[in-house]
Amino acid sequence: MANVISIFRDSLTNLVSRMGTERDKASSSYYGIPLLDDNQLLNAYRGAWLPRKIVDIPAFDSVRAWRDWQSDGEQIEDIETEENRLNVRGKVLEARVKARLWGGAAIHIGVGDANLAEPLEVERVKKGGIKHLTVLSRRQLSAGEIERDPASEWYGKPKVYTLTAGTSAQVSIDPSRLVIFAGNAQPDVDLAASSELVWGDSVLLSVMEAIKQADNTSANIASLVFEAKVDIIRIPNFMASLANEDYKRKILERYTLANTSKGINGTLMLDKEEEYESKATSFATLPDVLDRFLQIVSGAADIPATRLLGQSPAGMNATGESDLRNYYDRLQAMQAIEMTPAMARLDECIIRSATGSRDPSIYYEWAPLWGMSDKEKADVFKTKSDAARALAGGNGQQPLIPIDALSEALVNTFVEDGSLPGLEAAIEEFGTLAEQEPSEEELAAAAALEQQAVGAKNALTANDAEPRTLYVRRDVVNKAEIAAWAKSQGFTDIVPDLHVTIAYSTTPVDWFKVGTSWSEKLDIAAGGPRQMDRLGPDGKYIALLITANELVWRNKEIRDAGGSWDWPDYQPHISIQIGGEVDLEKVEPYQGRIVLGPEIFEEVRTD
Repeated sequence: MANVISIFRDSLTNLVSRMGTERDKASSSYYGIPLLDDNQLLNAYRGAWLPRKIVDIPAFDSVRAWRDWQSDGEQIEDIETEENRLNVRGKVLEARVKARLWGGAAIHIGVGDANLAEPLEVERVKKGGIKHLTVLSRRQLSAGEIERDPASEWYGKPKVYTLTAGTSAQVSIDPSRLVIFAGNAQPDVDLAASSELVWGDSVLLSVMEAIKQADNTSANIASLVFEAKVDIIRIPNFMASLANEDYKRKILERYTLANTSKGINGTLMLDKEEEYESKATSFATLPDVLDRFLQIVSGAADIPATRLLGQSPAGMNATGESDLRNYYDRLQAMQAIEMTPAMARLDECIIRSATGSRDPSIYYEWAPLWGMSDKEKADVFKTKSDAARALAGGNGQQPLIPIDALSEALVNTFVEDGSLPGLEAAIEEFGTLAEQEPSEEELAAAAALEQQAVGAKNALTANDAEPRTLYVRRDVVNKAEIAAWAKSQGFTDIVPDLHVTIAYSTTPVDWFKVGTSWSEKLDIAAGGPRQMDRLGPDGKYIALLITANELVWRNKEIRDAGGSWDWPDYQPHISIQIGGEVDLEKVEPYQGRIVLGPEIFEEVRTD
């Protein structure tokens, strides 16, 4: 019989330092799967704001700007109409939210087929062929046997999904009829015995611990508010007298009366033998502690704090733009890597259901999530315009690109980026540069006019080339419409010469360096950002704030030429009334079309 050696190990346990206990600070970390059942996920999503925002924000942002279809104009309109009919954008948002919450969701493409277990033949979808789109969550769809054939399109994914319809009916659905969105992907499905894990995890699974710590910290800070001020009264022989029931009753009555008689600034009456002390708790560092926990949640959810918490970035020179740009870049990568492949079959069906066929030229691009400000747009517009001038050749140089080709390219560029609203309609009405080839008589007349203009300009330059102060404006052409709106809003003393100021340079500037605008008339389409505000040092100018890239660009061009501008930024506006008592909160800004005439140059009048 072999000798058996028994080894006994002892351990030291100290309850003061918690050494040897489950809360030993020196103990190592152990990672387990923090499983959350569906009820916990639902309660967290419905009852707490952090889990809901972590689920909703990326899902909403991924479809917020949606996508831009590229092809023939009529086809684009048909496709967008079909998307609106089927509410594709809303269905994708719903599926994305449910996928992030439950770990997976799908959109069923309903084309009216009776047997859903058969593969969907996209080529057979006719105009109006999509009847409906239905969002189904992981809780409604059961994944079937996993496809193990490497040559199959569905390798590593279920061969079929089962939908429980009603109380007992089971419906088998082929995966080609579903747009599958998963939650956080499993690292290796083959490690899992259950095919249900092909759906993925809820996004809350990995961040719930950080959420709970932030919620607990917030709750503890809230409970400390009630301990912000504690009154302490020392009573002689208090503990020794508590055994007497009559004493306990009298002591409660005594201090109930004391608290009733004491006000915020009142007097507290005490016995000579009693001592009173009030202690206040400082909360100076608690906001920083809570912010750190919320930042941990933000990092765990991969959502910037400026977006998740809706707070302004803090710190020297902090803008938060870099965090948001990185976040939007990640979303755009997710759109390209996850959403586009998942929606590929649905998009093919939408194109056929909208147009009745498949034009190979049709495609789409996800719209940018990061939008530029008016100033940034004006800078881009000016840069493109300067580049176009250089390519067209100036100062007697030969053009690098044929003018007609350059004109076509510029029109496409400005239409796509929206720099000149209404340009596409204007081109359709008046034609492109190549479509307006002048006759020989027109060329001769233009040459004569150009010679006259050059002579007049040279004469003016010779007689009056000194820099002068400069005031540039555009008068409102359809001022009757704006005046009628102003009267309906309660304005009584409307400015008679409605206009938009472009430049007000008290510093002398060479007018010829400033040049003129490309457009003699500026037509600002209805809608867009409009706001009523009071301007001027005393707020006496009641103005309608508008936006137009052309105006912003011209203001910047004049300043670049040496003109001055006495305000930090340039905001295009139309002064409606000077002075007067008007409640701007009750004024509905003018949303109609605004037509501005040519630029008018004058010297600044000091009166």
